[in-house]
Amino acid sequence: MAISKDKKTTLVADLTELLNNSKMVAYAKYEGLTVAELQELRKLARESDVKIKVVKNRLLKVAMKEIAAYKDTETTGLTGQLIYALGADEDFSAAKVLAKFAKTHNTMELVGGFNNEGANLSKEEVTTLGNLPTKNELIAQVVDTLLSGINGVVSGLEKHATEQ
Repeated sequence: MAISKDKKTTLVADLTELLNNSKMVAYAKYEGLTVAELQELRKLARESDVKIKVVKNRLLKVAMKEIAAYKDTETTGLTGQLIYALGADEDFSAAKVLAKFAKTHNTMELVGGFNNEGANLSKEEVTTLGNLPTKNELIAQVVDTLLSGINGVVSGLEKHATEQ
């Protein structure tokens, strides 16, 4: 069923706003996923504050043309049935959501992405970004590393104090 021109205009406006607010867009082929699996992906995305969109590639291209950063972005990779993840919080949260989901669902295949400056990202780059730890995980790792030295000194002092 074809959608009306008004509906397309509204969709493009919504996509334009999402693109303006996104730090990264990642996309993947989703052919073969069930409705339940798509709902599972949307739930995972909501938890990471990532928007999932299934729209015609042509409409996304029109929205991209309305944004200065994306005007010259190469869009030849936007073909076939694609699902888009748009992340506004962390730089690569969109890639993390799709990469995590693709690990457990073989029918989803990461295709690529682009950052908020309009630079294209390859499948490998999106996969790599998706496997990086989040900002909070990195902070926790640094704190753990810093505390491990202090904890070692404290344990040594306690052991020394109990021996005397």
